[in-house]
Amino acid sequence: NGKLIVPKHKTKKSTCAVALSQDDIIPKKVGKAQGRLSIVGIGPGQIGWRSPEATALIGRATDIVGYQMYLDLLGPLIDGKDCHHSDLGAEEARARHALELAATGKDVALIGSGDAGIYALATLVFELLDREDRADWNRVAVQVSPGISALQAAASRIGAPLGHDFCAISLSDLLTPREDILRRLKSAAEGDFVIAFYNPVSKRRRDLLAKARDILLEHRNEDTPVVLGRQLGRPDEEITVVPLAKLEVDMVDMLTTVLVGSSNSRHITRGENEWVYTPRGYAKKGPDAAKAPVHSSTDTSKNDTSKKGGAE
Repeated sequence: NGKLIVPKHKTKKSTCAVALSQDDIIPKKVGKAQGRLSIVGIGPGQIGWRSPEATALIGRATDIVGYQMYLDLLGPLIDGKDCHHSDLGAEEARARHALELAATGKDVALIGSGDAGIYALATLVFELLDREDRADWNRVAVQVSPGISALQAAASRIGAPLGHDFCAISLSDLLTPREDILRRLKSAAEGDFVIAFYNPVSKRRRDLLAKARDILLEHRNEDTPVVLGRQLGRPDEEITVVPLAKLEVDMVDMLTTVLVGSSNSRHITRGENEWVYTPRGYAKKGPDAAKAPVHSSTDTSKNDTSKKGGAE
């Protein structure tokens, strides 16, 4: 309902025209800001493992989307924000809702535990963008913020079991055919990788972890160390090490990450400390490598005025 008062004028870099509105103009209803969607991995749980970037993106957001248990981990950081949650298993609904909110111009944080791109919601967001190719979604500025994954957390608690080549395999057959999981298991076992098992069991799925153990025992010693990390980074955290041959399904639940060592992984006790590590191969360089000089220095850059043109 406007009247053109200055015709369209074009240059190489811009096009402009001016019209007079017949009605009052309400700024909030004119145009639409570009929405932002931050897909944020908050790590396993504790605040100390959350990156400053993740905290900043969540703090900046107007709307928070996630599984309720993950939102509870954020505590006062999301006080006063519009929070949206759905049940476990409704991942696509959460990802879609986050995109819909961002498409209206809002600043949205989609929350996941661990790392947002490892068995998490980042891939689902990009799958939706790829599958539906909607103009309003395509305007959204999408950012993925990394987090500490469960395999890193479990490894750090017990030493350095991921010190050499490793892989991750999800034992959930909800989205991956069982035959594919078994094929990957056999390849990882033959390749002698340290293996991190995600989603090792569920209430109804109890047999794949036992099958994985049996496949690995065909290629590894019975005393190969297995690290069980439960409730990592949370008050009820538990770390247990068992030999591969004694790994039982009942030792594991949905909140457990399982790390199985390679043929070179070692389980040691020194004093009161228990460690699992996988050698990188530095010892093969020979005794002379340990004799290389280590240089010590003191950082004087804060007091060094020579680079600033002298003292004032």
